[in-house]
Order: sequence, then structure tokens, then C-alpha cells
Amino acid sequence: MKRTKEVLTVAENLVIVESPSKSKTIEKYLGSGYKVVSSKGHIRDLATTGKYGLGVDVENKFEPNYILISGKKKLVQELKKQVKEADKVYLATDPDREGEAISWHLKESLGIKENNYERVLFHEITKDKVLEAFKSPRKIDIDLVHSQETRRILDRIIGFRLSKLMQSKTGGKSAGRVQSVALKLVVDREREIEAFIPEEYWTITALFSDFQAELFQYQNAKIELKSREEVDRVLDALGPSYSVVNIEEKEKKKHAKAPFITSTLQQEASTKLGFTAKKTMSIAQKLYEGIDLGNETVGLISYMRTDSIRLSDEFVKSTQAYLFKEYGKEYVGYVKTSKKSENVQDAHEAIRPTSINRTPQDMKPYLTPDEYKLYRFIYTRAVASLMSDAKVKATTVVLDNNDYQFKVNGQILVFDGYLKLYQDYEDSEDKILPDVLMKQKAFEAEEVEPKQHFTSPPARYSEARLIEALEKLGIGRPSTYATIIDTIKARGYVEVIEKKFKPTEIGVITTDKLQESFSDFINVKYTAAMEHDLDEIALGKEKSLNVLENFYQKFEPTVQKAFGEMEKVPPKETGETCPECGNPLVIRKGRYGEFTACSNYPECKYIKKTPKEVKEIMDCPICKEGKIIERKTKRGKIFYGCSNYPKCKVATWDLPTGEVCPECGSLLITKKNKIECSNSECSYSKGE
Repeated sequence: MKRTKEVLTVAENLVIVESPSKSKTIEKYLGSGYKVVSSKGHIRDLATTGKYGLGVDVENKFEPNYILISGKKKLVQELKKQVKEADKVYLATDPDREGEAISWHLKESLGIKENNYERVLFHEITKDKVLEAFKSPRKIDIDLVHSQETRRILDRIIGFRLSKLMQSKTGGKSAGRVQSVALKLVVDREREIEAFIPEEYWTITALFSDFQAELFQYQNAKIELKSREEVDRVLDALGPSYSVVNIEEKEKKKHAKAPFITSTLQQEASTKLGFTAKKTMSIAQKLYEGIDLGNETVGLISYMRTDSIRLSDEFVKSTQAYLFKEYGKEYVGYVKTSKKSENVQDAHEAIRPTSINRTPQDMKPYLTPDEYKLYRFIYTRAVASLMSDAKVKATTVVLDNNDYQFKVNGQILVFDGYLKLYQDYEDSEDKILPDVLMKQKAFEAEEVEPKQHFTSPPARYSEARLIEALEKLGIGRPSTYATIIDTIKARGYVEVIEKKFKPTEIGVITTDKLQESFSDFINVKYTAAMEHDLDEIALGKEKSLNVLENFYQKFEPTVQKAFGEMEKVPPKETGETCPECGNPLVIRKGRYGEFTACSNYPECKYIKKTPKEVKEIMDCPICKEGKIIERKTKRGKIFYGCSNYPKCKVATWDLPTGEVCPECGSLLITKKNKIECSNSECSYSKGE
């Protein structure tokens, strides 16, 4: 059937978004007169031509050379036609620096005139918010574009130059402005662990029939026990009776946590849901872009790339009204605020549901299990953040035995507050003390138990803790954390052991070599300062050219020096000698992975052949000498043949049964749940 080409009417407005999944939803919201299409993300990127393949003219004010991304030519041609036929163009890419840059690239590439476009921003994909966005359009914020462009140029220069260096000197696959700092954190932590010397310490616990008490003071001063000898002196000094010398009861408040920002969502989804940062952001993107609810498609959460805990007045009011109705006045809390850090851009609200009335339970039928888990987590966290504090009654009882003080702690939840909704995500168990502790003045222990312990080294970074560290140190931005972690894993620089990151040998070597020459650039302080400069560009307070020139004037001479002076890491020896010249065999890296070869290359070109793994299926029923083995054609297709080839020429595409055909003597095979003869000229079959 011939497809009819869709043509815009002369007066129609063209709206360009990033994601195809958003386009249909937004088009329904806008109604007739609007055509919504997708750019499918970026349409242009830096070329890989010019000096060092940077796609940037470093000698001419860092002029970038942009080209269409591979596979986007046809899409761009179609978009150009639609732009010409449209009366007005609305650029509605994501509301962040990356989205601003995409809008600018669209304007430049599609030939959109200055008086013929508007920029609109959707912080949530709901009908009222989309329509509201069209009431207050603006022009492209060129400062945001310059900030994104500067970041891209910096990442290209550092990434290309250092990656080339590492490939030639260490065998490492890549290096980068942020990824190498993240890797350094992992390597530094591993070295802390290796250098850690455990210290001995002891605890003493008095065990009673209904409770137990821990030694914590001697003569009202903190006591630390470092050896068995010290423990024995305490045990010898203790008498049989323990007297109650103090009972302290205090009511404490437990504050609800702030709503999610990008980093805390990634951290908490990792620890509570077991999601990787990449998975979390992928699901959040779907929830933001829109879910089909049958009668409508709507975004369930606000924009998921944010570093602000701010909530809109509209959401706060509707949520407080909901809490009042559902739980009562005593559960209505207050809006969380925090002192704004210099790293926080505060461009968007916190991550929250777009409607308090779309409860997780109501949305469950329309979501996948993982989408439901994440939506429920986001919804619960945002709503709980506006609930009242929980209240606990904490009780401490101090017992004295010959000037040695032992402590018993208890805690009772008096008022659940926000925990009424958030209890599934937070540990909050009552530890009720026996009544006898409040009434009796003296006790005798059934047993006194000393225990030896050793201090533990710092823990390796989990994905959540590494994101937390990057955020705290001001490295990268919320939208980049998942990519950073994915990169150091994909490059083989770290391995994941029990959900913790351990640097690989090549990860350590790469870090050490970078620190050898680039410690002024690959460090926390410099990387955080660069983020600050990019923020200043976004605010119009700094010029992109100044930042790039100041960086490059110091960086490129360092790279040139490293290429000339950095010693190449020798390939790892296998412990074997070359059978042709007697030199050590080493492991080298090639186009298709690692291989073993002579260290005396190019004088000796010996390469050790790796024996192919042979998968034996059965004894050959035809020649009875060889084995039926699994083989592959040159194109990788599997077939089965005899190892005694060419003496025995048995070969078949289908799995042999190990029997021979009673009619012609050929191999029997399993095919479509039937046993058949492999000889196409024989019709023998055993049926099901």
C-alpha cells in the first residue's frame, strides 16, 4: 500500500521535541493547528577531523566544526521541509543545558529564522503544564548553549588527547575530564584499604534475664579497651551487683527526608531497589515522558535531572490538602528547605509526582514492575517530605558496678508522622525496655561477656556511595553520574565485587600514569573548579573563550611532554619463553582482544596459537573412532561434524541423536521434535 505523505497546512505550528514518545502525547494536548515531531536527541556533534581529530580549531578561537550525526541526514531533510511549510516553529527540547544546546543546533541546522521560532520548556508532561508553557515562550538562552558547548569541547580535547596517550603508553582504552577523577577515587580508596592496619578493641556486655547492658564508662569517663589484659582487669574489678544510677527519658523528633534530586534518587534506588544508576534514569525518563493510562497519556513525574529540593507552591498546597483529608491535621508537615550550595543550579523542582491524585496503586496496572517500584518510591518520598515529624521516646538506663558504668538503650515510636507513609523505606523498629528496669534499683548479671573486635578498613565504593562522593565534591553534574559510572565499568577499569567497585590492574596503571603527568588536571579540586567555570558561563558571568584558552595553554604542553617522556608500561610476561628465539612471551592487546606473542617483536614475530575449545557431543556412531563435535562455519553458524574428518565426513546442521538410520546407515538427527535421517534422500522418521 502506498503511504500518503503528510503535509503541514500553511498556518500550522511545528513543535520539535527530543523524544518520539513525547511527540504524540504533546500533539494531543495542543490539538489542531500543531504538528509535533521529534529530533530523536542530538542531530549534530563535533567532527573528528582537524588537528588531533578534535573537530575544534584550537588555533582559531576554538571554533567548533559540527557535522550531522551518522544516520540523521534523512531526518534533518524531513525536518527542513516541515520547517519551511510551518507558520511558526516551537523548539521544545528538554529543560536543561543539553536540551538548550539541541534547540540551538536545530535552529542552526534547519535554517530557522530568528523571528520565526520560540523556545518552550516543559518541566512535566501534563496537559495543563504543556499548555501553560506555550503561554510564556522565550528565545534560546545562548549562555546556556555556550556552557554546554564549552563542556563538550573540554571533554573532547581532554578525552581525545589523554585517551591517545593512555592507549600508546598503558594499553588503557580511554581517559576523561570526569571519568578519570571518578576512577582515581576508586583507586585511592583501594589503596587506603590495602594500607589499613586493623586495631584490636574489646567490648564487655553484662547479660541479664530480660535485657543486656554495654560497658561504656569508668568513673563517668569514656573507656576504651585495647587488649585482653585490660579486659581482665575490668572483669576482676566487677562485683555481682549492678545498681541503677540514672534513667533518662527524652522525646526526639525524626525529620522526613527531602524529596529526591537526581543524585539522591540514584543513590536510594541503588540501596533500596537494587537499581543501577543507568537503569534508574532510564525508567525515570519513561515516567517523565508519558505513560499510557488508557484514556490519556501523561507524564507521571516532573523532570528528573535536577539538583534542587524545591517544590512548587501548587504541589505543596494540593499535597497538604490531600494529607489533611487522608490522615488528619496532625500529619500535615512543612516544606523542606536547605542552604543552597554553590554547586546547586536550582533550575528545576525536585523530582515529584505530577499529580498527588495519581497514587502508585492506581497507576500500577499501567506500569511494568520496575516502573511501579520507582514511581512508588518517588511518589512516597515527595509526599512524605511534606508530612509531620515522627516522634520517638528514647530511654537510657545507666547501671553502675564499682565505678564501671553500663548502658541500656530503648526507643518507642510515639507518633509515626511521615513514617506512616515512608516506613517501607526506612528502618524504624521499637526497642522496648522491660518494666523491671524502671522499678527495680539493683540487678545481678547472669553472665559477663567480653568480645574481641578489630577495626575495619574503609569500605569500597558502591554505586550509591560513589555518586554521593561525586556530588559532594562537585564533580560532574546530576545528568552525568550514570554515564561516568557506566564508562569506567565498560572500559574495564573497575570490576564489581559484591556490588562494590574494585579497580582492575589496568585501572590502577591508568590512574598512576595520569597522576604522573596530569595531577594538576585530574584531581577533585581542578575538576570542581571547572564545573564552577561552566556554571559562570551559563550565567553570563564568564566567557567561554577565556576558559578554553586558560585551560589549553597549560594542558597541551603537558600532553606533548608526556608523549615524549612518559615511559611505556611493558607488556605482562606469561612466564613462558618463545620457542623460536628464547625471549619471554608476553600478553599483548590487539584489535580482537589479548593474545600471547614474543617480547622481541618485530625481530621475532612468533604468536602463540590458542587452542580452540572443542565441545564434544557424543561418540561418532558412523566411524566409531572420532567424536561428534560442535563446529562453526566461517560466518559463525554452528554445525555438527566428526573429529575424524576428512576420514569421516559426517556433518549436519541439526543435533545428532547418536544413532544411525536403520534404512540407509546415515546419522539420525533431532528436527522439529522428530527424529529423522540426516540423508535428504532417505525418508526415515521415528515420529514424536
